[in-house]
Amino acid sequence: MTDLAPGRIRRRLGRIRPIWFAPVLAFVALAAWAFASPIGAAPDDDYHLVSTWCAVGGGEQCQPGSDPLSRDVDAEFSQVVCFAGHKDVSAACQESGWGEEGVVETDRGNFGGEYPPVYYATMHLFAGADIQSAALAMRLINAALFVALATALSVLLPATRVRTLLWGWLIATIPLGIFLIPSNNPSGWAVTGVGTAFLALLGWFETTGRRRWVLAALYLVGVVMAAGSRGDAGVYAIGASVTASIIASRRTRDFLLRSLLALAGVVIAVIFFVNAGQSGVGAVGFTGAEAGVGAGGGSAVPLSGFALAAYNLLMLPYLWTGVWGTWALGWFDTGLPAIVPWAAVAAFVAIGFTGLGRMDWRKAVSVAGVVLVLTVLPVYVLTVGHTRVGEALQPRYLLPLILLLALLLATMPPGRELRLSRLQTAVVLGALAIANLVALQADIRRYVTGADRQGLNLDAGAEWWWTGFPVGPTAVWVVGTLAYVGMLVLLWPRLRPTELTPSVR
Repeated sequence: MTDLAPGRIRRRLGRIRPIWFAPVLAFVALAAWAFASPIGAAPDDDYHLVSTWCAVGGGEQCQPGSDPLSRDVDAEFSQVVCFAGHKDVSAACQESGWGEEGVVETDRGNFGGEYPPVYYATMHLFAGADIQSAALAMRLINAALFVALATALSVLLPATRVRTLLWGWLIATIPLGIFLIPSNNPSGWAVTGVGTAFLALLGWFETTGRRRWVLAALYLVGVVMAAGSRGDAGVYAIGASVTASIIASRRTRDFLLRSLLALAGVVIAVIFFVNAGQSGVGAVGFTGAEAGVGAGGGSAVPLSGFALAAYNLLMLPYLWTGVWGTWALGWFDTGLPAIVPWAAVAAFVAIGFTGLGRMDWRKAVSVAGVVLVLTVLPVYVLTVGHTRVGEALQPRYLLPLILLLALLLATMPPGRELRLSRLQTAVVLGALAIANLVALQADIRRYVTGADRQGLNLDAGAEWWWTGFPVGPTAVWVVGTLAYVGMLVLLWPRLRPTELTPSVR
């Protein structure tokens, strides 16, 4: 019996597939980004954190204010974003606010229904007296939710669509996406939800049996996540539903019946959108414009009418590339070295041009439609709001659309594959790994000491770090970087097909 035990163990170990560890490494990489910045580091986090604690009627830490659009909250919230907009100020300034007793009145929150309620209500389940610990737990939960949805899709989708999932997510999320997904900002849910909705609906059309019903449930989850987090994400969820339906369209009765699910998703998204205060932006544009870092370098001469529209159109690529690092992270105060946007954009362009070489009319219509929206929507919103690229409209608002474009470009017509040589694949993945490595280091550095100090050793001279956390900033950077590289290595076989695989399995 003792001789059989080692053999049984070896057989069981032999059944373990390396790809099973990819989701674990993905979560570790996202968790590193969750720990890389303090509470309040994402854009408008003072607003979003208060909105989370005050959701569903609030609690002890959120009481009615002097008018319906204000609340009395713990005084700790007032110090959460003390470093915002000051790149040389570390997050150590928060320490004076932790443990502060009393309340402060604020009108910075979702008290007038500007945002849909689902994100805030869900995160409110994890709110607690310790703001730092609760907010960090929310970040890790959002990271786990993303990994769980992506893993479920990779198991349920046809093999060719798994490559769509992997390439699409990889080339659209460095660095802004990987910063937002494990954050306290509802934009993270917008990104996760739109991508999930597109892939799950495509799988619903292209699979049979019980798995398609699970994909149907994932599609509805994606729509609710997107439309329930931001008003504009509801519009993007509709776009994901329409484009997935076009890609899968067939002149059959079965397709028409399955399209009822897409119709239900569109209805849900519309309901969320019309009930969100953000829907008014389409009519009047943004007000109270806030400039981003390095906002284009154009003329300071006031523009209006056609001149403003032309300026915004010509400067639009600068807004798009903000998702790959031409705009600073956080409150536009975490600047990134040029290698980050260069490497990340190169990866997107490489996969995008490869995808453009494998088109049919369905994919062509879908890609053209998304590009048209990516062009017309920001130019229109900026122009009617009398603002220009670099003001008010941020890259994170367009990230779900850019992700949808990446997924479409990586979507192959039946019988075709997105094929790269070994060297091409290695170069693209290497570029992504470098962009992640540099961006993660820059993000940690900005908050540990402020951007006025540099050096590879993030522990040296550290002014801020998580209290009681046993792993230091340099270790988080190294572990997060290695986890991301390890994930890419494990995904390599899935990214390079060895033979044609059917579009339905």
